Amino acid sequence: MPNPSEQRIKVAFEETEAGPQIALVTFDRPPVNAIDGPTKDQIISVAGELADRHDLGAVVLHGPRHFAAGDDIKEMATFDRGFAVQGHERISEAVSAIAAIPVPVVAAVTGFALGGGCELALAADFRITAIDATWGLPEIHLGLIPGGGGTQRLPRLVGTARAKKLIYLGDTITGAEAVEWGLADDGVPADEVLAAATALATELASRAPLAMRAAKQAIDIGVERDLAAGLVLEATLFGSIFSTQDAGAGLSSFVVDGPRKARFHGR
Repeated sequence: MPNPSEQRIKVAFEETEAGPQIALVTFDRPPVNAIDGPTKDQIISVAGELADRHDLGAVVLHGPRHFAAGDDIKEMATFDRGFAVQGHERISEAVSAIAAIPVPVVAAVTGFALGGGCELALAADFRITAIDATWGLPEIHLGLIPGGGGTQRLPRLVGTARAKKLIYLGDTITGAEAVEWGLADDGVPADEVLAAATALATELASRAPLAMRAAKQAIDIGVERDLAAGLVLEATLFGSIFSTQDAGAGLSSFVVDGPRKARFHGR
């Protein structure tokens, strides 16, 4: 483990009334949270640890001033091709590790979400952005293409035409435009972003935890399959969830007390 002075990722946990905890993951590499090699390693490590927790209901990702300004260009400029390929593999692995966290992940975006930072936000389930935030995949100006999933996740989110415009031109858009494009789910003033993201995470953590994890798995895996295979996956997950105590409690509570009054315990 790195010593505290080298810790680029900080994690804090908040209790919720519903029971499951919220993990607040803070990118902390001033001034703009550029993603160097150790940062990628720490993202992978932290995401893996969060994925193994059974008391977790949701995750919030944020940076105090900037979300993340992308890969550390000064570091990249020193790489030969072998190190560059390895660096690409690590950012791709880091982004995929965030996407693989089995509970909902909310990105709270302020300042820059560029390059690898944008790709980290794309790996989240929801994105709350400051209306004056700066989003983009500017790798074309370096003679490169996005290497952390941007060419794949962005068109799935906003459509091929808009993804090509952002990637081909290497332009940036504001947080307000990101909401208009469907890249972000909501836009608020910068000083309200973290509170809005945490409120959403708290609401998500109040839902049935086993069903939430199954729903995320069904969507994230199913969307990569054809419809028939996706329906098989959904049926399998539905069957496994139906036999849980949570499902029994939810159905019983609906009959006895009416809708949305059940309390779930992840069993």
